[in-house]
Amino acid sequence: MHRRRRTALVLSAAIVAAAPLLTGCGSDAHPGAAAVVGGQRITVAQLESRVMEVRAAQQAATQDEAQYEQAIAKTGSLTRDTLHGMVLDKVLDRAAKNAGVTVTRKDTQQMRTALEQQAGGSKALETTWLQQYGVAPRRLDDSLRTEIEARKLAATLGADMNTTQGKTTFWKALSAASKELHVDLNPRYGAWDVQKSSRVDAKTPWLREVTVAAGAQQTT
Repeated sequence: MHRRRRTALVLSAAIVAAAPLLTGCGSDAHPGAAAVVGGQRITVAQLESRVMEVRAAQQAATQDEAQYEQAIAKTGSLTRDTLHGMVLDKVLDRAAKNAGVTVTRKDTQQMRTALEQQAGGSKALETTWLQQYGVAPRRLDDSLRTEIEARKLAATLGADMNTTQGKTTFWKALSAASKELHVDLNPRYGAWDVQKSSRVDAKTPWLREVTVAAGAQQTT
């Protein structure tokens, strides 16, 4: 169990280290779009709605206005982080489909059950994901699905995330998917470069270390 957990942790940490900034040409050809991925628009309205979900959850989780203001201060880049997360999820999904990787509802439920046991219940897990990753409770299952998808992709590619070669193999698949999708980010949110390795701004759970119980999908 130690080895499996360590591998999962290394996988998440390796993605952080290897992932390029994933930013786009930043044209104004798509008014009203925060980003265009694979010809599909992520509208500014959709992005703002996601951000408001998080803000509403943060406010509900705090006891007073001062605590809420502290939560806002800690997530000052929430809008940009959220958009980067939405785009990264689409890129990962394309890479997974290219590799024949699928994630079932059962996979997601198994991971959620295991993490709830570790966290001390459903509410505790939702609070952790909200505070650490800026994920609203209603989006938790989607977030867990993405986490599983990343691990399954690494396993399918034969990418040992404990090695430099494994990390390179994994990110090469995501870079290829990003190119296929022709990611175009609104310049107000940054740019998307699939060639250069750089700091990842998005605070997506699958880009962070996550403790996974034995029942969750993991690489071996």
